[in-house]
Amino acid sequence: MNENLKVSFYLKRERKRTKSSAGEKTVYPIVGKIIIGKTVAQFGSKLKVEERLWNVKSGRAIGKSHAATELNREINKVNLLIHSHYSEILKRTGKVTAPEVKNAFQGIASVQKTLLVLFEEIMQEFHSRVGIDRAKSSYRKYVSTYRHLQRFLKAKYSLRDIPLSQLDLPFIESFDFYLRIEQKMKPASVNGVIIQLLSAARVALHRNYISRPPFFGYRLERPDFQIRSLAAGELDNLISTKMESPDLCYVRDMFVFSCFTGISYIDLKNLTWKELITEEDGSWWITKSRQKTGIPFNVKLLDIPVQIIEKYRNFSFGEPVFNMFCQVKTNKLLKEIAILCGINKTLTFHMSRHTFATQICLSQGVPIESVSRMLGHTDIATTQRYAHVNRDKIGNDMKLLSARIADKYAFVI
Repeated sequence: MNENLKVSFYLKRERKRTKSSAGEKTVYPIVGKIIIGKTVAQFGSKLKVEERLWNVKSGRAIGKSHAATELNREINKVNLLIHSHYSEILKRTGKVTAPEVKNAFQGIASVQKTLLVLFEEIMQEFHSRVGIDRAKSSYRKYVSTYRHLQRFLKAKYSLRDIPLSQLDLPFIESFDFYLRIEQKMKPASVNGVIIQLLSAARVALHRNYISRPPFFGYRLERPDFQIRSLAAGELDNLISTKMESPDLCYVRDMFVFSCFTGISYIDLKNLTWKELITEEDGSWWITKSRQKTGIPFNVKLLDIPVQIIEKYRNFSFGEPVFNMFCQVKTNKLLKEIAILCGINKTLTFHMSRHTFATQICLSQGVPIESVSRMLGHTDIATTQRYAHVNRDKIGNDMKLLSARIADKYAFVI
């Protein structure tokens, strides 16, 4: 907690040149001192007074003369202005030092940009683009990061905000520790929050709010990528298990549709009839761009996705092909489906994309380049993380290799 503000005024008479003569009268400059806790700052008031009119104890002019009254009025104005800047900085950041108040009083960096103020600006700019080229779900992530920063500043520094100039490597390392240890967040979630903080720091640098990268030397920890694919037997159970509840049946069918197309939840929710293309041979294709990246992808529909479309054709309203539940409800119902199907995994909708890449495509010999295009990945390295090469895939590949080279080599015993 900050100490109380103390402001005092005194005459500067250490050196002869600091005094000036007005006729036969000698006047001295009045100097102010700001004390907050252990911090001290001195400033010139641009006021002068005769020594005989000055009261050292009160720090004011004595008497009721016009000169004394006017001087005390000016000193009181300075004092009030200093207290005003002190209150404003304390309210904004929760912490204030004497040099900061002095600078604000003298018009030097009086409105210093702070982290949460900048973050609010970034959030407002992002929100204005929601529905144009930004997603509302991404905006909610910024709101979440903002709240994490608020709680961290209060818990770690007892502050409501912090000047951008005070950001440094220990700050982000402490924030990382706070998220991982105190908030018990998973590595991927921590990275999502830290990345937005790093992005805000880059914005501050580009807008000249700061003169150097505050987090130079910090390295983002890359969590191990977890394979979240259904095994072949689990996928069979999911498809063949009868669902008594219409909601469970519908969510299961949407999940299966994604398992056989690789389409993400948000892209499936936004899938329209005009994005289903019928070729001359009667085959159906999804031709669409991913909302997340804007990358176009094309997927030829197998029999099961086509059957699912026909099953729910009469339940479609308007442009969307499917009337999807919200993602929270969808993932909640998927957990119930996992129990009914004997799947001992935390089933989430995103697992269907992994299943498409692993079980439907790569395990059946589809080239990874084709899988990458169908998933709409910007980099094939992303697809390689999805690719879980199991023993069945290796066994089938080696059988094909054995057949191709059976007559090519002759080993002499």
